Amino acid sequence: MKKIMTIIAAAALLVTAAGCGGAEGETAENTETVVSTDGSTSMEKVIGYLSEAYMDENSGINVTYNPTGSGSGIQAVSEDRCDIGLSSRDLTDDEAQELDATIIAIDGIAMIVNPENGVSDLSIEQIKSIFTGEITNWSDLGGEDMPIVLIGREAASGTRDGFEAVTGTEGKCAYAQELTSTGDVIQTVAGNPNAIGYASFASINDSVKTLTVEGVEPTAKTIQSGEYKIQRDFIFVTKRNKQLSPAAQDFFNFAVSDDADKLITDAGAVPVKH
Repeated sequence: MKKIMTIIAAAALLVTAAGCGGAEGETAENTETVVSTDGSTSMEKVIGYLSEAYMDENSGINVTYNPTGSGSGIQAVSEDRCDIGLSSRDLTDDEAQELDATIIAIDGIAMIVNPENGVSDLSIEQIKSIFTGEITNWSDLGGEDMPIVLIGREAASGTRDGFEAVTGTEGKCAYAQELTSTGDVIQTVAGNPNAIGYASFASINDSVKTLTVEGVEPTAKTIQSGEYKIQRDFIFVTKRNKQLSPAAQDFFNFAVSDDADKLITDAGAVPVKH
């Protein structure tokens, strides 16, 4: 009986040891290395194109994306809850004390209306007057005699931060609705003939009409040159005194390389001039 119990105990130790080795990723055949990203919903297409291409070339690595908004992504990387934060706004002075921001792409913030809207062009000053409630009817802009419905993003949104910074409307916008994602803004504007909103150039589709701003259409060329004025950066946020894992660092290096430029363009954003 003692011999039998000894054999059982030894077998249990072997199973436990094998299990520990698998948890550490040393011997398990199905071990997957995760690179976690968290943040801006406007960066969904960019991070999607980059991560899919990277994973195709690097089996066993899974790049995940949690679309929580820029502010939440910055907080997540600060609290060590993800490898890379995604932000479509600049870091605040306080955030920049412990975090680094690396620009991976440039995005235009497109002004969008319902396709039925007859207005085609607005100046920065007109946009400011619309969103602060000084202009409340489309007829004042050459459109139909209909009330203007303002659609925007929630306070933590990088898109909202970028839009309000360029137009000088910080804390002054009279939104009818504040939505939590770029997709929600596009869908809401598409469904309301009186609505106007703003959304990432990378996410625009045919369901809405894109306005020119001071005669300039948001395109890759006009955004990269700065001719289109309402734009912001897409940023990778990392913790300054924390080294990325080898897989996360390799993905980071790939995202800022020349090889990523075509992917960024295909995603609808504009590559940074290297």
